[in-house]
Amino acid sequence: MTAAAARALERLAERGETLAVAESLTGGLVAAELTSVPGASRSFRGSVTAYATALKSEVLGVDGTLLVERGAVDPEVARQMAAGVRRALGADWGLSTTGVAGPEPQDGQPVGTVHIAVAGPSGVEKVTTLRLNGSRADIRRESVRSVLGLLVSELGGNARAQDTEQIGGN
Repeated sequence: MTAAAARALERLAERGETLAVAESLTGGLVAAELTSVPGASRSFRGSVTAYATALKSEVLGVDGTLLVERGAVDPEVARQMAAGVRRALGADWGLSTTGVAGPEPQDGQPVGTVHIAVAGPSGVEKVTTLRLNGSRADIRRESVRSVLGLLVSELGGNARAQDTEQIGGN
């Protein structure tokens, strides 16, 4: 996985751009993956682990009505989290993860439902929904890999040949 993190950070540094991350189900794993790369501080500004639903609204600016009506496991929530962390931490790019790693369903969504998003300069916004299988650890690990791959793709790179074959996924 570190290869995708390294590639993303390399592309950001080449472009003179910065990154911030908003995490829910991954609980800081995306930030840990990024900061495991030497020199990450050139581009990585920081992260918010908004595990509690209220923090998604209070810290990241996700619409409270949206959270009440649809719950935290929703593609629009992921989009707003990515845009919100970008704003909150003053970064060029924002990434987000929200979903259900298990062991129980959440917000009416089955285990393995994950939404990842990227928000960037010039209105770039992309959300991807994943349907993952495996253990809680597998789902969280694949979510990290997928969101970093999404960023690399948006930055015009190639995350291990796009990593189109997802372990236990889609």
